[in-house]
Amino acid sequence: MPSPDTLLSTLRPDLAGSMMEFDLAADRLGFISHRVLPVFDTALQASTLGVIPIEQLLQYRDTTRAPGSGYARGQFTFTQDSYACFEHGAEEVIDDRQAKMYAHYFDAEQVATQRATDAVMRNAEARAAALLFNATTFSAQKTTITHEWDDKTNAVPIDDIETASRAIWARTGLWPNALIINRTVFRNLRQCAQIIDAIQSGGAGSATKATDITASMLKEVFDIDHIFVAGSAYSSAKEGQSTSIAPQWADEYAMVCRIATNANDPNEPCIGRTFHWTEDGSSVGGTIETYRDEKVRGNVVRVRHDVDEKLIHAEAAQLLDNITTT
Repeated sequence: MPSPDTLLSTLRPDLAGSMMEFDLAADRLGFISHRVLPVFDTALQASTLGVIPIEQLLQYRDTTRAPGSGYARGQFTFTQDSYACFEHGAEEVIDDRQAKMYAHYFDAEQVATQRATDAVMRNAEARAAALLFNATTFSAQKTTITHEWDDKTNAVPIDDIETASRAIWARTGLWPNALIINRTVFRNLRQCAQIIDAIQSGGAGSATKATDITASMLKEVFDIDHIFVAGSAYSSAKEGQSTSIAPQWADEYAMVCRIATNANDPNEPCIGRTFHWTEDGSSVGGTIETYRDEKVRGNVVRVRHDVDEKLIHAEAAQLLDNITTT
């Protein structure tokens, strides 16, 4: 039977607090999953959802009432969907001997916490990117760009995004409020002649070179509320192999979409949500715990959360491909 010291874990809010600087670093790296799929806290680990089709929200009804008669009553149907939160976690062992050996170089507990947190959050980012930058899922809501956005002279990203926005409106009656791109695509957009000309002549700013152009300027140019620039990367190489770096959100795609703006309304029409089960001590950014493991003579840091990244209204998005020259 395992000894008690390998079973009992301790919540470590002190480590969570000390991770604030790392959280800011993660934001600078471009972790965007919880912004494009806003978090909805739920007391149920798994449940069904009643999704009202968008077209039913837009239907006219005769609201004229004659004296003595009743009022127009609406009827609606809904499609049934579901979510199921899964626990994701990672652990790092802090060997007693190594912690003392390297104490003058770094705080082993802090490094272990950073590594475990990064593993959990980087995987959340990967799941969101795979869900949204998916040509199969969005095959019916996809536009192939004629002039890639790294073609500085011929690219017309303003036209491309306007066409995508109008396609979403035609399907849903909703105007999109977000553009999702990675940092390479953002840097390419800043060099497009069409963008530079629109900023200089249209009042969005007075930039004279690409590096002057900010995401806020692009929001004005595209007439869109949010631009999410993903900057996170991963290595596809296995241990012992040469590093092979790639962006988590691919250069090949961009997405125009409608994201949720009300954290407390699960019925708000939007592309998707991150459902977060709160009843087992989970924190969406990762609950940090430690416990003692005498088998390895060390302390173990564990980071975990219980979530499901869920696509809700695919019709509230338009995926653009052929964004970057391969």
